[in-house]
Amino acid sequence: MTSEEKIRSAFENKDWQEIKVTDSWQIFKIMAEFVDGFEKLAKIGPCVSIFGSARTAETNPYYEIAVECGRLLTDRGYGVITGGGPGIMEAGNKGAHTNGGKSVGLNIELPFEQFHNKYIDHNKLLEFDYFFIRKVMFMKYSQGFVVLPGGMGTMDELFEAITLIQTGKIARFPIVLVGKAYWGGLVDWITNTMLNQEHNIHAEDLNLFRLVDTAEEAAEHIFRFYDKYVLKPNF
Repeated sequence: MTSEEKIRSAFENKDWQEIKVTDSWQIFKIMAEFVDGFEKLAKIGPCVSIFGSARTAETNPYYEIAVECGRLLTDRGYGVITGGGPGIMEAGNKGAHTNGGKSVGLNIELPFEQFHNKYIDHNKLLEFDYFFIRKVMFMKYSQGFVVLPGGMGTMDELFEAITLIQTGKIARFPIVLVGKAYWGGLVDWITNTMLNQEHNIHAEDLNLFRLVDTAEEAAEHIFRFYDKYVLKPNF
């Protein structure tokens, strides 16, 4: 369906039989994606998700930072989860894969731009139709989040993680924003407008994430976070 057809369809009256048939099949498809994700990801052990743009070229410095993040994390026994596509996602998987670590890809089926990268372990590639199921998998099976420069999807994943931690729906996992030049303006707006001007968050919420510039700083923040719990990855 075109965009216009989808809009028109939302205003059409549907009979009960049409609703029942369409929605019932959709429920089964949603259930199938959840079951497949839970079965495959329950076995992977501690992992860190790396988020970022699918449009980042290999020549971009942030690509190399993402590769290094994947390498450093797998050096310490963590697996790496990405959205499975090109750009920053490919770089994170590349760092994990070439270092012999676990490399997971949660790929989303899109009409034009998304395709899975070649650095995902063959038995750790999952394909999703629904963004919300894919986000559940990120949040449920990640012990930390490294967020490099990205677009709307990256922002969605970042604020999903912050919101779930802020509201106590998931545990307090470390979130690292990599790239002060890129994220600095957003952090300033959160501090000056959201907090100080409008009082829409608490000051403590600013401690839910860390802003850094290098892969080493990002990885070290995650390692320090878990060192205090005397936790070690189990693979």
